[in-house]
Amino acid sequence: MANRLFSPFKVGSLDLGHRVVMAPLSRFRADLPGDVPGAMMLEYYTQRASAGGLIISEATTISATGRGYLGAPGIYSDEQVKGWKLIADAVHVKGGKMFLQLWHVGRVSHKDLAGGAQPVGPSEVPFPDGHALIESGWVEVTPNRALKTEEIVGVVEEFRRGAERAKMAGFDGVEIHAANGYLIDQFLQNGTNKRTDAYGGLIENRARFLIEVAEAVISVWGADRVGVRLSPSGLFNGMSDSDPQSLFDYVAARLNGLRPAYLHIVEPRVIGSTEVAEGLAPVAAGRLRKFFSGSILAAGGFEPEGAEAIVIKGDADLVAFGRFFIANPDLPRRIQESLPLNPYDRDTFYGGDHRGYTDYPFYQA
Repeated sequence: MANRLFSPFKVGSLDLGHRVVMAPLSRFRADLPGDVPGAMMLEYYTQRASAGGLIISEATTISATGRGYLGAPGIYSDEQVKGWKLIADAVHVKGGKMFLQLWHVGRVSHKDLAGGAQPVGPSEVPFPDGHALIESGWVEVTPNRALKTEEIVGVVEEFRRGAERAKMAGFDGVEIHAANGYLIDQFLQNGTNKRTDAYGGLIENRARFLIEVAEAVISVWGADRVGVRLSPSGLFNGMSDSDPQSLFDYVAARLNGLRPAYLHIVEPRVIGSTEVAEGLAPVAAGRLRKFFSGSILAAGGFEPEGAEAIVIKGDADLVAFGRFFIANPDLPRRIQESLPLNPYDRDTFYGGDHRGYTDYPFYQA
């Protein structure tokens, strides 16, 4: 089984030994204070590194004002860079590759996470169902303010500096988090973007922020070491758009001109946190293949059989696994050898200690 998943593949300038990718998975286990990658995170990622395989780090904040969840790691302090370097080096020792995912949560935040500063977004759109994680636990987000036009260049610069720090930490590349209802996605979709300046209104204006971020990050890494994640059918964090097909067709085509290493698509089998039947949501990797000629990485609740099928069909070149990688540190081996999979415990996905994090067993005959 899974012969195609275990054929070599070149993504950007990286040679991979197989096509099973560890998805970016927020776990909120960074050391406090400072959201610094520590010993527990080091053990977690080292366990999941495989020869020739690609790991995409959990979402990593580019600035203190871009935080939304206590314990989510950052890449804006020297201590964070040092912590990430230990992790990247350990993954390399096991023969793996690792990209850092660059992240700004936008309106999905709370003032206590940024020293009292009000969260920012493209527009002031009420978000009553949004929650952030602070020291006292899960709380409703603080209503955001709209970024001023002249402030946007500063946020783009934060992404560029995050890319530079990721290079200092020894990663193999970076992924721009433009999905799941966070800041870049908030600019893309007109349910959250009500601007009337050069970053709002027409699709090409709403995509401007993403393109400027991509160009800034590519200036640091080169296009062949940069990926972009999109969730064209996602409703998570209150997202909506009046014409998602036209929007994401345009975004895929526009990114195609920048020639990034890959486009990472969250498939419509998952909308928000709910699994849905394939075909019910409007935009998937197979559709965007028409507009993006580079490598496509698909994610979204895949079983091994479905992952093999989408690669054979040609709608994707690689497949990212999340929940199965959480519960199976040796997932590539288990898939390749058709070994049974450990069950995952959702109650330990976010925050906590080593339980449900580094204590899942490797396969033993």
